Order: sequence, then C-alpha cells, then structure tokens
Amino acid sequence: MKFSKEIKAGVIALVSIVLLVVGINFLKGYSLFGGDNTYSAYFSNSGQLMVSSDVTLNGVIIGKVLDIENIPKNVPNRRVKIKFSISESHIKLPKGTIIELGSLDLLKKGLIVNYPASDAQGYYRPGDEIPGKLAADMFSQVKQYADPISQKLQSLMINIDRMVSSLSGVFDEKGTNNIASSLHELKFTIENIGDLALEVKSFVAEERTKFAKIMENVEQISANLKKSNESINHIIGNTKKITDDLVSADFKGTILDAQTAIKKLNFVLEDINQGKGTLGKLVKDEKLYNELVETNNELQELLDDLQANPQRYIHVSAFGKKNKGLELTNQEEKKLKKILDSIPE
Repeated sequence: MKFSKEIKAGVIALVSIVLLVVGINFLKGYSLFGGDNTYSAYFSNSGQLMVSSDVTLNGVIIGKVLDIENIPKNVPNRRVKIKFSISESHIKLPKGTIIELGSLDLLKKGLIVNYPASDAQGYYRPGDEIPGKLAADMFSQVKQYADPISQKLQSLMINIDRMVSSLSGVFDEKGTNNIASSLHELKFTIENIGDLALEVKSFVAEERTKFAKIMENVEQISANLKKSNESINHIIGNTKKITDDLVSADFKGTILDAQTAIKKLNFVLEDINQGKGTLGKLVKDEKLYNELVETNNELQELLDDLQANPQRYIHVSAFGKKNKGLELTNQEEKKLKKILDSIPE
C-alpha cells in the first residue's frame, strides 16, 4: 500500500508538532508522560530563579520549577508565587516541610526541600501551598561576614592616625626634652628600687632566723601534741560518752514531771494564800499565830518553873512518908491545864 506525498507530509508535521510540545513541556519541567505532583510556595523575592530550575531533596533532583508569578500587591513575604513539580511518585511531602530558595552551587539556583524531624502530622496533597523561605546567597553571606571586619578596620585606621599625630607632637624639641627628663627620673627610680631591694633582702635574712625559731617551736608543739594523743583521745571519748548520755536522757519526761510539780506547788501556794488548810490558817489567821506565840511563852515558863521547883509536880515518898509538894492555886492549875491542852498529842 502506497501513501501519497501529502499524507506523508501530514504525518511528519503531526509528529513534529507532538515532539515540539513534548520538548517544550520537558524544558518547562514537566515529565514526558505527565502524572507529576505539583505544589506551590510563596517568597518575598524570586532570587533570580528561572523556570525549569531543579528541585532537590538531600542533593538529589526530584522535580522542576514550573512557573514563577509576580504578585506585587500581596504582603511583603508573599509577593512571588513559585509553582513546582515532584516527578518521583514515591516521594511525599510531610506537613512541616520547608521549601528553601537558594543556591545549589556557585552558578545554579533552585528549590531545596527540607523535611521535618517527624511526619506524624500527615502529608501535603498535590496542589497545596507549602511554606517557603529565602536563603541568603553566597555574596550576601560574604557581605554579612565582611561588613563588621570592614568597620573594625576603619576604626583601627582612625586610631592609628591619631597615634601618629600624637607621636608627631611628642617628638618635637619640647617633647624630646620632656622625654630626656622622664628617662632621667626613670633612672633615678630604678636606683631607688635597687636600694629598696637590698633593704628587703637584709630584712628577709633577719626574719629568716626568726622564722626558723618559730618553726622549731611549732615542731615542739607538734611533738607534745603527739605525746598527748592518747590523753586527747580519752578526753574525746569521754566527751562522746557524755554527748550520748545527753542524747539518750529523757529530758522531755523530766520537764513534764517538773511542770507537774510546779503546778502542784502553785495549787498549794494558792490554798495557803486563800487560808485553806493548817498552813494557810497559820499564815492568814493572826489570832492563831499570837495564841501559839503566847502558848509557847507559857510553856517555856512552865518548863523553867519545872526545872526550878520539881517538888511542885513530882511527889516523892521516902521511908513511908509522902511529900505532897506545894499546893497550886486555882489560877496556877487553870494555867497548867490550858498549857497541857494546847500541846498536840
């Protein structure tokens, strides 16, 4: 079967158009047979990124940049929308992923996918927006590093200029004379320091002997302490024993007993103060006190009389004869009876 030239030309043109479309899509970043997952991210600046730039994960190319759209009226950090594709079907972007726009090497720029530490929050769906950030390029980093050094160099040059100006003012005729005078004074000062060093040396030599005697006394004290070590240990042992006895003593019970005794004593003193009991009556009843004093005086008189005249109270019978003694008057008998009644049994 033969085809005409027109059919052959039409087939060639159709194939050429298909190849052209496929090539253009390939250059744009689309896969040959489609099926890529597409996502988008917003940035404050495109960073001169080009369409069909690489999208990398851990340094491996996994997709392409499909479209870069400028949105000048949007918020400052969302003025550039970049659409990109992921050609690897098994690669999914977990939530928390950051898309970084930066340099892949010295010449190329692209998008860098930074995975989060965990994928427990799930994954983004194709077409979702993923947070993006703009990384500083190499020149910006060099400038950021070099600016402080440049400022320090400028400050250093200013200080050097001031120092040169100061030295120029010093090394004139007047300044030279001042330097010579200063050197003379410095020499005089060094000589004085030398004399002082000699005096210090002699002082150290004198004090060295005293120090040796002090150390000798210290050695003697140490020897005496060593000899008395057994006595010291005995004293420490006794102290420890006393401490243990104090710790084991029942201070709480003793204090409680003392408190109880004090309370009882307070009750007794209160009864005495109120005139209760024999001692209370004796303290409060003045009449009873006077009577006791009077009775004591009369008893003392009776004892004195008994010693002086025992025949009044003792009847002695000798040879059948009775000595009835002296007869007492009624007043004396009442007085004796009163005294005898007041004596407790």
